[in-house]
Amino acid sequence: MRLKVPGGEVAVRRLRHVPGSPADTRAPLVFLHDSLGCTATWRDFPQALAGASGRHALLYDRLGYGGSDPFSRPRTRDYLTHEAQAVLPAVLDAAGMERAVLFGHSDGASIALLAAALCSERVVGAVAEAGHIFNEDVTRRGVEAAAQAYHTTDIAERLVKYHGDKVPALYRAWTDTWLAEDYRDWTVEPLLSGVVAPLLLIQGRMDEYGSLEQLWRTAAAAQGPVTVQVLARCGHTPHREAREAVLKAATHFLTGLD
Repeated sequence: MRLKVPGGEVAVRRLRHVPGSPADTRAPLVFLHDSLGCTATWRDFPQALAGASGRHALLYDRLGYGGSDPFSRPRTRDYLTHEAQAVLPAVLDAAGMERAVLFGHSDGASIALLAAALCSERVVGAVAEAGHIFNEDVTRRGVEAAAQAYHTTDIAERLVKYHGDKVPALYRAWTDTWLAEDYRDWTVEPLLSGVVAPLLLIQGRMDEYGSLEQLWRTAAAAQGPVTVQVLARCGHTPHREAREAVLKAATHFLTGLD
């Protein structure tokens, strides 16, 4: 399935319960992938959470990723804000969704937080997993290591099965942006005062792309209720590295939402 958004069409996958189930009255889940991900890289986690929480769900590949159209605009300093304020609402409109609960990982978590701030009337709640609200030294070191790995490992080859010939462009868009000198002071922290929806913030204590300051400062900036989950012996991908803990926390969080 494909939906029209500003700049092209995105590939979409829907997960639905049987008609007439309680899921019909609950805000659906929308999953937002990371900087190298797509719907396929979530594996079966969305099905598990949608089933446990009794909600319909939607996953989509952002432009430039997976089965969606290639990038339609240069990667700019405000790319995450653009995704939250322009693209995500267009996806919801095209999918016939007035409101949603967002589950985002990494870049997707940043988009979820920004959407909760800038499109608050449409976001019932958000789970932000390993999100970034400012650029910090550990982030740049992690991205520098990933940029080096592109040339010294088979990561590009492994990503081709998900993104095809888009791999060079999406990898450069990610690494070049976060390592750019004019991105060193990037932050969206002031915008988070617009967040009034409940948040579940999840981060691994061993996250190689962000310190726990990302989590604490997000919690301090948001104006709605915030639940924090710090996972020991876990890195940047909690839904894979600590799957059961994330499923349990997210399911509990979703129980309290419409």
